[in-house]
Amino acid sequence: MLAFIIISGISSFVFRKEIMMFGFDHVVAPTVERSLKNSYVPLNDNNDGVTEASTKLDKSPPFSLLLLGTDQRKNENGLSDSIIYTVIRPKDNKVLLVSIPRDSYTKIVGAENVKGARRNTKINAAHSYGGAQMSVDTVGNLLDAPINYYASINFNGLVEVVDAIGGVELPITKLIENKNPAHEKLRVEPNKPIYLGKDALMYVRYREDSDFKRTERQRIFLKATLDRMKNISNIANIKEIMGLAGDNFKTNMKADFMLALAKRVIFESGTPQITSHMLQGTDKRTDQWYYILDEEDVQNTRELIELWLAPDTTASELISEDGDNTL
Repeated sequence: MLAFIIISGISSFVFRKEIMMFGFDHVVAPTVERSLKNSYVPLNDNNDGVTEASTKLDKSPPFSLLLLGTDQRKNENGLSDSIIYTVIRPKDNKVLLVSIPRDSYTKIVGAENVKGARRNTKINAAHSYGGAQMSVDTVGNLLDAPINYYASINFNGLVEVVDAIGGVELPITKLIENKNPAHEKLRVEPNKPIYLGKDALMYVRYREDSDFKRTERQRIFLKATLDRMKNISNIANIKEIMGLAGDNFKTNMKADFMLALAKRVIFESGTPQITSHMLQGTDKRTDQWYYILDEEDVQNTRELIELWLAPDTTASELISEDGDNTL
């Protein structure tokens, strides 16, 4: 009798999964694909290092993705409050996240063509000068690494999407609150089972402890969102979720490629193992506060990225260095 119950339970799960996959392919995907077309904004040189037509990600080579969180309002580009260079290895189900502090002092590629722009300043200014294109060019130059794709979302979109998925679980055990009167008001209560959009946004934007902690929170939030997206109700509501992103979300990834990524995470491989690193440096004040990057760490990070992007690198070689975190 026990064996029958176990077998029945397994069969029910498999059958339900097959139904959900069929629904995703034939009901959800076509509708979402139409919605995502409005979010597609190619780069000037959209020479992607990954074949767009190939949605069989189990055979796809590693590729890179620049994640940008911006404070864009109306027709302004806005600053990039969050900058994360990402390497995705579909076959290994592993992801590398390299967080770049927003105040990092660097050369802004293309700033010479923008009136009033500074050629060397905080890296988050690149997006305000020239949108995603200039951010991609600047980060690519800093890390000496290719960027196949970018995805940017502004704060309004983040709040709405988090609310649409029913909030996220965040490990907040102490009160998070801005105390500096010069900073925006920000307060997040600890020990809530679920945090909705506004609290999640304050969680990732809080910076009165350190840039290291701040970028760590951003990575934790990303993983929590991925985990939450696998909830059955969220799979069923993916059309609504993508509709909310709307004008708040821009990318040069084609819709079929994004859907293949979503399907792999939700139904096939599960949440990927995430290895993370933040560029190291020190704070320094000249005309304003900057984060001066450690040249040795930047070079080590370039080599780490090169290793992760190499198709013939084995999973056992993807060992995080001291100071990196695996989520």
